[in-house]
Amino acid sequence: MQVSSRQRQFDALVRAHNGDLYRYAYWLCGDAALAQDLTQETFLRAWRSLDTLRETDAAKAWLITILRREHARLYERKSFDTTDIGELELDDRDSLTPEQLGEDSLVRAAMLQLEPKYREPLLLQVLGGFSCDEIARELGLGAAAVMTQLFRARQKLKHLLGAGRGEASA
Repeated sequence: MQVSSRQRQFDALVRAHNGDLYRYAYWLCGDAALAQDLTQETFLRAWRSLDTLRETDAAKAWLITILRREHARLYERKSFDTTDIGELELDDRDSLTPEQLGEDSLVRAAMLQLEPKYREPLLLQVLGGFSCDEIARELGLGAAAVMTQLFRARQKLKHLLGAGRGEASA
């Protein structure tokens, strides 16, 4: 059985970008199984539309766009149960597992506290390796706006992480 050039192109695309897409999906949803599903659905849609990919240099941005749309589709018609914040019981830090206390979970928790307009460009830059211009195109913003959002995101993240360490040592 001979493999078509389309199949070879797709296989190369999967090999090159699977890890990055999964990491980005995981940061978006916070669930390993859902991140895997999102990544697979992204590649399924990419396969169906592979003929529309004109420049292989733009493949990563193209795939990230598909993944972001797939993630958004999860919430289009979904109604969420709400809970009165006064009814929530906060976790006792002594009852958390070592993994929950690790640096990764602290950074993740701090990033989740950022507003989406700051979190998304930061994730695209840090996890996706995108330049400011690529992020601007992806989010439909100007490069200057992206640079400002990235700067503010880092400042807010630094403050959140610094405040967390300050409280822990006090």
